Amino acid sequence: MPWRATVLTLFPEMFPGSLGLSLAGKALADGKWALDTIDIRNFATDKHRSVDDTPSGGGAGMVMRADIAAAAIDAARASMPAEAPTLYLSPRGAPLTQARARELAQGQGVILLCGRFEGVDERVLEARNVEEVSIGDYVLSGGELAAQVLIDACVRLLPGVAGNEGSLAEESFAGALLEYPHYTRPREWEGRNIPEVLLSGDHEKIAKWRREQAEAITKSRRPDLWARYGKGKP
Repeated sequence: MPWRATVLTLFPEMFPGSLGLSLAGKALADGKWALDTIDIRNFATDKHRSVDDTPSGGGAGMVMRADIAAAAIDAARASMPAEAPTLYLSPRGAPLTQARARELAQGQGVILLCGRFEGVDERVLEARNVEEVSIGDYVLSGGELAAQVLIDACVRLLPGVAGNEGSLAEESFAGALLEYPHYTRPREWEGRNIPEVLLSGDHEKIAKWRREQAEAITKSRRPDLWARYGKGKP
């Protein structure tokens, strides 16, 4: 079976969205991965198809009901491999990292719960063992865009999706450092030249230059990564 993403959302029409284009879109068309959407409103129990209610204790906004969200999760799990994790896209979740994306890509797939309003009733997260994942320290209108980010991060790591899989080993976060700068023709552009070492043909010098550039960029832009890199060096 191909790697599969099942998305629980109030807006299934948002998919595949960007996932239907470029590498992910071609891989989807070629059957290298699969995408399903489940409309959470299909599990509403009233004629208005309501999925939310006012927050207990008062406050602004609305909260997605536990019974509705649980029914959607249970339906998704019935059609997914048992080991596929259920993830809730949330700003308070654990950060999505390249290592986590690689781990997810090596599995059978994921179930993604996209929140709206003020969030989802905490009880369903506990009762269904749902893991919270964040794509960054900011707030979106809903989890759909975050779900697309997570799926794209995983799909590009699947076998046969990337045109040159060797390039995946050298990009940012593949190791402990950010990626080194890239250049291509023309040799001179607006008075700026390609560094001579990259034109030398000396692969050892090029590798050394790229490593030094990656270290310098990481040190200046991401002190947190640089600190971890320093601890891991012999």
